[in-house]
Amino acid sequence: MSIAILPMSQEFNWNSTTVGLIQSSFFWGYLLTQIVGGIWADRIGGKLVLGFGVVWWSVATVLTPIAAKIGLPFLLVMRAFMGIGEGVAMPAMNNILSKWIPVSERSRSLSLVYSGMYLGSVIGLAISPILISKFGWPSVFYSFGSIGSIWFALWQRKAYSSPKEDPDLSVEEKKLILGGNISKEPVSVIPWKLILSKAPVWALIISHFCHNWGTFILLTWMPTYYNQVLKFNLTESGLLCVLPWLTMAVFANIGGWIADTLVSKGLSITAVRKIMQSIGFLGPAFFLTQLSRVKTPAMAVLCMACSQGSDAFSQSGLYSNHQDIGPRYAGVLLGLSNTAGVLAGVFGTAATGYILQRGSWDDVFKVAVALYLIGTLIWNVFSTGEKILD
Repeated sequence: MSIAILPMSQEFNWNSTTVGLIQSSFFWGYLLTQIVGGIWADRIGGKLVLGFGVVWWSVATVLTPIAAKIGLPFLLVMRAFMGIGEGVAMPAMNNILSKWIPVSERSRSLSLVYSGMYLGSVIGLAISPILISKFGWPSVFYSFGSIGSIWFALWQRKAYSSPKEDPDLSVEEKKLILGGNISKEPVSVIPWKLILSKAPVWALIISHFCHNWGTFILLTWMPTYYNQVLKFNLTESGLLCVLPWLTMAVFANIGGWIADTLVSKGLSITAVRKIMQSIGFLGPAFFLTQLSRVKTPAMAVLCMACSQGSDAFSQSGLYSNHQDIGPRYAGVLLGLSNTAGVLAGVFGTAATGYILQRGSWDDVFKVAVALYLIGTLIWNVFSTGEKILD
C-alpha cells in the first residue's frame, strides 16, 4: 500500500490527510486482534491462529482494489479487515517460538523469523513499482494476496504448535527443546491483575509504543518522503525503500547472534536485553537527527538505512523479552505490548499527515526522536530479563 498509494492518490485525488487516514486504517483492525490473538494462541496453539490470520488477510488484500473503486469508506473498512487478520500473526509467532526454542537460542530464532517480515517488505517494495508500471496498481494486491493460499497449504502440512505434536521429531530433539524450556501446558486462565501489576510489563508496553512510532512512520511514509522531498520517481522510491528493510533483515540476525553469544558467555539476560534495546532506540534517534543536515539524496537514503539497521537490534531487546519474563503467557504479553505499538502506528501515521500539512519533515522526525529517548530511559530503569510470571 505504501507504494500503491502514490498512483491511487493521483487517480482518486486524495490529499495528505486522506492518505494518512488510509495508511492508518490498517491499524484500526490490527489493534483489535492483538490481545485476542495472544489469548487464542496461548489457549489453542499458534498453528491454527496463524493459519486463520494469513487466510483472512490474503482475502482482504485481494478485495482491496474493488473496495477502493467503490469508494473511500469501503477502502477504509477493507484495510481495517486486513489489519484484523495480521493482528494475530505476531502473538501467534511468539507463542510458537516460546514452545519450540530453548532460551540459549531465543534471540537468534526470533531475529530470523522477524527478518522474514523485513524480506517480505524488500520483495514487496521492489516488485510493486514493476507490477504497477506493467499492469496497473490493482495487480499489486491481486498478486500478493494470492500467495497466501500457497503458504497456507504448506503450513497445514508441515507446521505444529509445539514439539509434543510433531510426529517426525526424534526423542532426543524433543528432550533438547523441552529440557531447555518451560512448562508447555496450555493456559486456561490468564492472570490479568498479576500481569498488569508488574513494572517490567509496563516497561515493555511503553517502550513498544515509543519504538513503533518511529518504525511505522518510516514504513508507511518513506516512499512519499522519497517522492516529495528527494524527488525520486515511483520506481526509484520503491527500489530505494528496499535498502532500509534489507539492512534490518541483516542486522536483526547479527544482533540476535551477538545477544545469544553474550548470554552464553555469562552476561545476564537483563543486561543483554538493555544493551540491545538501547542500540535499537539510540541508533535510529541519532540517524534521524542527521536527516535535516544531509545535502544529497544518497546520504538521506544512507541515514534511513542506518536508522532501520540499528532499529533491528530491538529484536534481541524488547521483542525477545516477552518470552523472558513470562514464557507461558508469551502470546498475551506480545498482544498487550503490540497493542501499544499499534496505537503508535495509528496516531503516528495519521499525525504525520497532519504535521506535513502544517509543518515539515523535520517536525515529523523530531517527534520520533523524542519518543526514542523516552523509551530508552524507561527501558533501562524498569525492564528485566528474569522470569516474573509463572
